[in-house]
Amino acid sequence: MTAYSRLMDGLYLLCMAIAAIALLIMVTVIPIGIFSRYVLNDALSWPEPVAIICMIIFTFIGAPVGFRAGTHICVSMITDRLSPANQRWLLKLSDALMIITCLVIFRASYNLCEAMWVQTLASLPVVTYGEMYLPIPVGAIFTLLFVIERLVNGDQSQRAIVTLGGTH
Repeated sequence: MTAYSRLMDGLYLLCMAIAAIALLIMVTVIPIGIFSRYVLNDALSWPEPVAIICMIIFTFIGAPVGFRAGTHICVSMITDRLSPANQRWLLKLSDALMIITCLVIFRASYNLCEAMWVQTLASLPVVTYGEMYLPIPVGAIFTLLFVIERLVNGDQSQRAIVTLGGTH
């Protein structure tokens, strides 16, 4: 195992922990908002934006975890029927397209964050829209790092640290 893969192992576990915490906060905050609105008859302004922020974090920081673990959605009925050489070629093409996709998402989301950095959320004024969207470019960079790892070191989805969550 290379030093880069060990570094990616740490990033993988960090992404998994951040996504799990965001999901936990989200499923805690939503019932608080519902309870406040329907039982106490006093709607709170903060649960919805907090849940949205957590969903953005969960989605864009959790996506690199799914990519590295190989648990993302894929349709392989055609590629499974190809020769191993053609399968390897298509995997390299797929990785090249993933690099392009990550770079496009990073650039567009970075511009969005930059443009919205000072505009605060009305219902949660301590957070700006730029900060709220920050997990998008960060997740794109993390995914890019995992794509590079797969290109350099091969598929990592069967390693013990990657199957830690029992997703296989």
